[in-house]
Amino acid sequence: MAIATGLQLPKGFAEIAADPDLGPAISLSLAKVEKQLREAIANSDPLADATSRHLVEAGGKRIRPLLTLLASQLGDPSRPEVIQAAVVVELTHLATLYHDDVMDSAPFRRGAPTAHEVWGNTVAILTGDLIFARASILVSELGAKALGIQARTFERLCLGQLHETVGPRPDQDPVDHYLSVIADKTGSLVAASGQLGAIFAGVEEPIQRVLVEYGEKVGVAFQLADDVIDVTGLKQVSGKSPGTDLREGVATLPVLLLRKAAAAGDESAAGVLALVEGDLSGDDALAEAVAALREHAVTAESWAIARQWAEEAVASLAPVPEGVVKSALSGFARAVVDRAV
Repeated sequence: MAIATGLQLPKGFAEIAADPDLGPAISLSLAKVEKQLREAIANSDPLADATSRHLVEAGGKRIRPLLTLLASQLGDPSRPEVIQAAVVVELTHLATLYHDDVMDSAPFRRGAPTAHEVWGNTVAILTGDLIFARASILVSELGAKALGIQARTFERLCLGQLHETVGPRPDQDPVDHYLSVIADKTGSLVAASGQLGAIFAGVEEPIQRVLVEYGEKVGVAFQLADDVIDVTGLKQVSGKSPGTDLREGVATLPVLLLRKAAAAGDESAAGVLALVEGDLSGDDALAEAVAALREHAVTAESWAIARQWAEEAVASLAPVPEGVVKSALSGFARAVVDRAV
């Protein structure tokens, strides 16, 4: 399924491209989303225009709008509100990336220098705010229900970032805390993506609720995979520098499992943990920590957990009628994990 914009579809969904109806329909809709996305972030102010275009032009997987379009195939996908909803969820995602990169001091995003590296933290933060404002304008045109979904999703995005920043409570299991953070930071918007696509395609409400559950599980699986990718050194998949999370002290699932194993007396885990929690300011030290963690059993365990979430997402689709769209959604859930291996 060739996309004129050069977007790369997840490989699990690419298998559906052979379908004579679904393949071309999704291809055409993605091209429309990309066109409207660029129109939405265009600005008459030269600086605002340049900073807003920065991440859009760097590319991206467009996972969220793709799910919006897939969900709409369960109803009437030709409604123009579907495309607008897909643009809204991608704009919201882009806005959060500007903020996340500042908070994480990330030097690269999608293979390009992050906005704060080019223009500074203040400009990057304001650009994220500006893009979210554009998303808010578009979603307000879709009506009160969509606006409510967007507002509640944004609340969860903020709470997820807040809870990640302050860390788990003394009485809270670190893995449970981590999963709740990514459910808020990633799962909520992926869930909203499927929900909005279903709503504006006129899909019946029980199936809308299924897509919310499915989307949240897919979002968690996707973020789990992304976090493991960070410690495997697969920069070409994520566009991030390998070990960014390690260097910034962000404890993702592999590190949390490593700590648990070390506390239980696993000497190999303790040795790797000493590297991971050491001084990673130097590139050689970071590379050594990434390599050691990649080879440890906790990384394979983390992949297994990510795949488990993907399979739970597939299982949640049971009420959806059998057919090519359900198959595509199942492939989509698995592809957000297996894209990296």
